[in-house]
Amino acid sequence: MEFEGAEETATVVGQGVVEEGYVTESGVMYVSLIESFLDSDQGQKARSSVQMIFTSPPFPLNRKKHYGNKTGEEYLTWLHDLAPRLMQLLTPNGSIVMELGNVWEPGSPVMSTLALKAFLAFMEAGKLKLCQQFICHNPARLPSPTQWVNVERIRVKDSFTHIWWMSPTERPKADNRRVLTEYSEDMKELLARRSYNSGQRPSGHSIGHGSFFRDNGGAIPPNVFVYSNTTSTDRYREYCRERAIKAHPAPMQLDVVRFFVKMLTDPDDLVLDPFGGSNSTGAVAEELGRKWITIEPNREYVAGSMGRFSQFAGASLSQPRQDTLYQDVLFTEP
Repeated sequence: MEFEGAEETATVVGQGVVEEGYVTESGVMYVSLIESFLDSDQGQKARSSVQMIFTSPPFPLNRKKHYGNKTGEEYLTWLHDLAPRLMQLLTPNGSIVMELGNVWEPGSPVMSTLALKAFLAFMEAGKLKLCQQFICHNPARLPSPTQWVNVERIRVKDSFTHIWWMSPTERPKADNRRVLTEYSEDMKELLARRSYNSGQRPSGHSIGHGSFFRDNGGAIPPNVFVYSNTTSTDRYREYCRERAIKAHPAPMQLDVVRFFVKMLTDPDDLVLDPFGGSNSTGAVAEELGRKWITIEPNREYVAGSMGRFSQFAGASLSQPRQDTLYQDVLFTEP
C-alpha cells in the first residue's frame, strides 16, 4: 500500500528476496516484492487464509520518473497479471479494498483513463465483483497538476482518490453496524422529542409514523471519506525524523484503514497489504486485534514503519531469521 515509487537504490530489494523485517504479537512485515512473496513458502502458506487485502498499489504513471514505477500498458498488464495470484490468498467470503489515484496525460490538461483501465483489468482477471465504490477527499491537498491549476488556471485541484471494494462473492463478510457515526444534533433531538412530520415526501418516499424513533446507536456512514492528511508530528514521522530515516511520502490515512478493517473483518481475522509502505494497515490491524501480513520492498520504508509500533522504540531492522511465526501466530485457531 501507499507505495508511490521507491528510488532504485540499494534500499530496494530485488526479485527472489523474502526477508523478515520485524514481527509483532499479531503480524509480520516482510521486505520483499509481492511477486517474490507469493512465490515463497510464506506466500503459499497464506493461501485461502486472508479475510481482507487492503492496499494502494504503486501509482500508475504515463511517463517514466527517476524511480522505477511501471508506466502505461506495462502497468496495466502488471496489475492484471497480479490479480489472480492475490485472489488465491482470499477466503471464499473475503474482500480486497484498493485505492487508486487519478492520472493525467503528460503535457496535457486532460485526465488519463489508465487508472480506471487498470482497475477494470484487475477486477476482470481476478473474477471479482464490485461491492461498492468509495471516494477519499483530502481538502488540504496541494493544488495539482501545477501547470493547469496554478499556472494557467484552467483546471481545479485534484483532491480525491477512488477506493474500490471488491470480492469474489456478492455477499462478503461485512457489517456496517461496526462503523456507525455519531448522530447529528437534529437526529438526537428527534429521538428525544419522538415526533416529526410523517407521510409522503416530494421524492415519493413514504415516511412512517414511527420510522425514525428507533435508536440504532449511530448513523450509517456514506461512501465518502473527508480527511486532511496534514499531520507532521505523529509518532511515525517523529520516529523517522529522530533516526534520519526517509519517511514514506504519502502514508495512508489510519481512519480509512480502520473503517474497512472494522466493517469487513472480525477479531483474529488475517489482513494483508501487498504494498505496505509505512504499514498503516498492519498498525491498524494490530490495534483492532486482527492478524496481519504486509510486504514492502524498500528497506528504509520498512525500518521507518516500525515507528507505528510502540514496542520498537529504539529498535533497528531485524536480520532475516527462521521462526514459527506462521504456525504460532497467523494460522492457529483463536
